[in-house]
Amino acid sequence: MDLKQIKQIIDLMKRSELTEFAVEEEGFKLKIRRGANGLPLVTSSQGSNAPFPAQGEAPAAPAPVAPAAPAAAANAEEAGVSYIKSPMVGTFYRSASPESKPYAEAGTKVAENSVVCIIEAMKIMNEIQAETKGVVVEALVENGQPVEYGQKLFKVKQG
Repeated sequence: MDLKQIKQIIDLMKRSELTEFAVEEEGFKLKIRRGANGLPLVTSSQGSNAPFPAQGEAPAAPAPVAPAAPAAAANAEEAGVSYIKSPMVGTFYRSASPESKPYAEAGTKVAENSVVCIIEAMKIMNEIQAETKGVVVEALVENGQPVEYGQKLFKVKQG
């Protein structure tokens, strides 16, 4: 499935009463459903776990890779800890609406497919999944703040 086909599906959803669409083919899953505000929510999963750009969004350039030379003490401190990172540039929201309970906060148990937040990009609300199993230790971004590709959103103790 290419970007043009996905854009056509999103356009169809905007023009019709269609509330949810899902497709799975050869290691690629795409699920689009209308959010509470009527805008489509896009959830995608590829074999490589790479983000899939929403309609009108240019693919984000990969973050520059810095040479890895962390101190041994930092590695020992971070053992058993992982981070949920932003797969795209956008605006971070902890819940589906201002009145809703946050998807994840300190102490929340998450599974690989647990939705932990929403990132709005180009007026599309994208549900972000944990992709790791554990307990949220800390939310690293404030609600409504802009986020960058690869930015750490949550600290998770694996387990």
